Formats: sequence, C-alpha cells, structure tokens
Amino acid sequence: MAIITISREMGTGAYKIAQDVAKKLRYTLVDGVKLADHAHKYGLSQEILERVDEKPPVYMTAEDRRQAAHLATIELALLDFARTGNVILYGRGGQDLLIGMSNLLRIRFNAPFEERVERFAEREWMDPELARHLIRKCDHQRGGFIHFYFNRDWKDPLGYDLVFNTSQMSAGAIVDCIVAAAKDPRLKEGETSSMAMLEDIILSKRVETELLKSDRLDYLHFKITSSGSEVTLSGHVHSEEERKTAVDIISRVKGVKNVQDHLQVVGFSSAHRE
Repeated sequence: MAIITISREMGTGAYKIAQDVAKKLRYTLVDGVKLADHAHKYGLSQEILERVDEKPPVYMTAEDRRQAAHLATIELALLDFARTGNVILYGRGGQDLLIGMSNLLRIRFNAPFEERVERFAEREWMDPELARHLIRKCDHQRGGFIHFYFNRDWKDPLGYDLVFNTSQMSAGAIVDCIVAAAKDPRLKEGETSSMAMLEDIILSKRVETELLKSDRLDYLHFKITSSGSEVTLSGHVHSEEERKTAVDIISRVKGVKNVQDHLQVVGFSSAHRE
C-alpha cells in the first residue's frame, strides 16, 4: 500500500487522526517519539533532535553545517522507515523528501487560526494568548523549514493529494477517507518503481550527509543524483583540490561504485567580480 506523509498546522488535531489511520491500516506511525527511540542508531542524541528537527537549515558557519548534517541524518532515518513499507511519516517534509514516488499519498491538515488556538489552549490548559504565540511561532518555523530546505511554499495545495480542514469534517470521516485513498490500486501499481527510486534517494542522502559532515570542504554548491550505484555530482567548487576532495568523500560512501564528476572549478575572485 501507499507510503503516507502528513503535513499539519499546529492545533488541527492531526496527530490523533494519524494514530487512528495507522491503527486501521496497521501502519507504523513515524513521529517524533519513534525517531527519538531510534536516534541512537544514527548517532543522534535527544538534544540534537530537539535543536534541529523541523528547523530551517543554513550553511554559513561550521555550526550551521553540523546542524544541516544532523538534519540530513534524520532524513536518512525517515527514508529507512519508508523502505520498510506500511508507514506514515508524520511531518518533517516527508512529502518533499519522497517527491516523485508514485506510491506516495500526501496529506495536509489545516484549520482557521482562532479555532486552532482554542483547541490547543483547551488541550494544554493554556492561556489563549500564549497559545496564539506558540502556534504562530510553530507555523513560521515549519513553513520556513519547507521553504528553505525544499524551496516550496508550505501552504501550496498542489504539494499534497488530500487537504483536510479539520473544522469542517469529523475526525472519523477524515480517517475513513485516508484509509480508502491508501488502498487505491494505482498506488499499489507504483510500488516496484517507487522502491527503486527510494534506493536512489537514500544513496543521494547518504552522500549529502557525508559531504556535510566533512571539515575538508568549505562550501557546498552541489547537485547530487543517484542511479543504482552511480552518483552524479554537478555544480561548482572553488579549487581543483576541493573537487578531488568531494569525489574522494563520495567514493567512500557505502553503496557508491562509480562517481560521475561534472563539477566546475570557479575561483572565488573571478566569481566575485561578476
């Protein structure tokens, strides 16, 4: 069946719906708790998860590079869960991470702002003004994460297959709709080709993670694509030494047997003048 991804605004009640869908389909719900339980397998601590999870990454300082590397490692964990099949990836850009896969069912939850505030404040026994502040902050953070990391508007409906306004439909009706959609035969037909694509996505993410972890590279302007065991690297570097370093790092990544190097060496001074 389909790999389900869920994008949600804070206070929509999406989590309980996701739990109910997972129970009905006998899927694994991959949420923050599930990731935390498996974080040690990827060398991630709880502190790292709290610091970088669903935060927009940047690439200016060494600390920013470390954050981006941690984020890429979290994505590797998500991809490994997706590989097992029968999963719901809750948040964390799953719909964009797996873009192009034909067995993907992308779900989005939203609701009017004040209704979300009321629901969240009541659930958490919180002052409504504090709830407004937290929801605005959370929406800004999650939207920024998608914008900066995947270059997409978080609210664009074309990024999803089903969009639910939880103020207009009951949770039970939404659950039934998602369960029915997940059983669509067209999603089943795309499983074989999608799993091959997933392996390519995983290899590209491994390469990206190792490049981000390396202190031998100062700046990353790379595009990484994978096909089978071959990785194609394009973009530019600032020196011939940096080009060789990048290729060397990639060649050592597990699963890589061949590297197609299409990097261009662009000196900083000449680029700056242009």
